[in-house]
Amino acid sequence: MNAAVVTVGDELLVGDTENTNATWLCDRLDARGVRVRRVTVVPDEVAEIARVVNEYYAEYDAVVVTGGLGPTHDDVTMEAVAAAFGRDLVENEEAAGWLADRGYSGGDLAAETTHLPADCRPLPNEAGVAPGAVVESVYVLPGVPNEMTAMFESVEGEFAGTRTHVVTVDVDEPESELLDRVASLREGFNVRVGSYPGEVVTVKITAESEAEAERAAAWVREHADAVDGDVVEGERAESVGDESV
Repeated sequence: MNAAVVTVGDELLVGDTENTNATWLCDRLDARGVRVRRVTVVPDEVAEIARVVNEYYAEYDAVVVTGGLGPTHDDVTMEAVAAAFGRDLVENEEAAGWLADRGYSGGDLAAETTHLPADCRPLPNEAGVAPGAVVESVYVLPGVPNEMTAMFESVEGEFAGTRTHVVTVDVDEPESELLDRVASLREGFNVRVGSYPGEVVTVKITAESEAEAERAAAWVREHADAVDGDVVEGERAESVGDESV
């Protein structure tokens, strides 16, 4: 399963707010087997949000959009997602009923709070007020972090993939010295490889087979100056069908 994450907000683009939502979502999606292929930040503009959502909906199995929900002037995400699918924004009776059950009357909230894309699946906001929505394979979540995490956890079972195994090996050599060996590793084993420099270079090996991951890690140790700190992170989830890294 391949996915894209779209975070909405002018405050992200000018650096006023750190984009922790994207980091959290990528980690959770990766753990569930979803290969995140794009992370995009867009401004609070209907046309730009709609354009990106439309493009990613056509290209990926799922799109997760976070931010810009609510009744204020810059909360335009629902309008944009509706536009991306050529739908109207309409009063959603299920969302209105859910809010009523929580004690909110029609006069407590701006009318736009429960206006969602026509024929969507509303998502209750257990940690806040503004509801989310699912339109086809586009999941629209709030931008407030605790609201976003609670809402994603209510639907995360809809994201799944094949379990994989991760092994890391710390190598006491410059990253530039490993280029040929990393290329040989990719050619000789059915694995994905990443390298991350620091005090030492951490080589991360990911494979669907635990035996293949361990076999590739052993090869790295044999052909590099490995140091203590080899870590087996155990199972992670990864999607099948895109082998490039």
